[in-house]
Amino acid sequence: MSKNILLTAIIATLTFTLNATTFFVSPGMTGKGLSWEDASGDLAAVLFAANYGDEVWVAAGTYYASYDNDRTRAFIVSKGVKVLGGFTGTETSADQRNPQNNKVILSGNIGDRESDLDNSNTVVIIGAADENTVLDGFSIADGTANSAGATAAPSRSGGGLYIMAKNSASTPVIRNCTFYNNYSRDGGAVYNNGKGGNASPTFENCQFYSNRSDLDGGAVFNDGRHEGNSSPIFKNCEFKGNEGNYGGAICNYGGRGKANPTIEGCTFANNDSYVNGDTCYNMDVEGEAAPMMINCNILDSKEMKDRNTMSARK
Repeated sequence: MSKNILLTAIIATLTFTLNATTFFVSPGMTGKGLSWEDASGDLAAVLFAANYGDEVWVAAGTYYASYDNDRTRAFIVSKGVKVLGGFTGTETSADQRNPQNNKVILSGNIGDRESDLDNSNTVVIIGAADENTVLDGFSIADGTANSAGATAAPSRSGGGLYIMAKNSASTPVIRNCTFYNNYSRDGGAVYNNGKGGNASPTFENCQFYSNRSDLDGGAVFNDGRHEGNSSPIFKNCEFKGNEGNYGGAICNYGGRGKANPTIEGCTFANNDSYVNGDTCYNMDVEGEAAPMMINCNILDSKEMKDRNTMSARK
């Protein structure tokens, strides 16, 4: 990198930092979101307004991406935005928040509360993103990606979180988040779509509970097809009670690309595959699908199968 390019990058970063805004969101509020006293109650709208370097502070409560039963709407996190949950609504520093005591739920249960058939297809979507893009301190629940659409579309993939990196890179940090009761055809809780790009987020201290897919990846589907890369990092995460066809917890699809996640210090318990791979199932299909597991605990699993070659079913 030349000195001029480096200097330009530094100046741009400083400009973003100096102009950064902190937005405040709290249930039932109707303000502009520029203070707790003037907080907004519309998290989706605040996220739409946030730019690189901004922070969004979210107070305890349940939030919905749509209030008119539009299943296609989602909370969209833009590049370089830090979204932090766990506030009471009085804090002056992000260090004062407590996500465990002040739960923030991002829910896809937008329609009939007694049915999941009309839930949001995907609760949260992140497109092109870098490591300064952060989602920290949320419970993400009740996404139902069961609609029509092409393979790997958000309408049928990643009920809780969809990472989209088509022809770009998406490497956000998802920290202290719980994914539960999400459903899709592929990637019940999370779909990392690296087709033609690089979808390799980092998950730290996250829990994946009771998520389900009809096809593959009960909790997570990593898609590295079309010369793409989907090699996320999981650190100190827990996968429990997830179900899928191939890969009760995780399915890695190389498909002429790479799907090589790093899984460190994680616990897998009571995950169930209908066909193969309770914990992890790998499909290279003329690509790479080779997770690196470091200091992980696998409990109450019937099997852990790693099949490197199978016919593509997508």
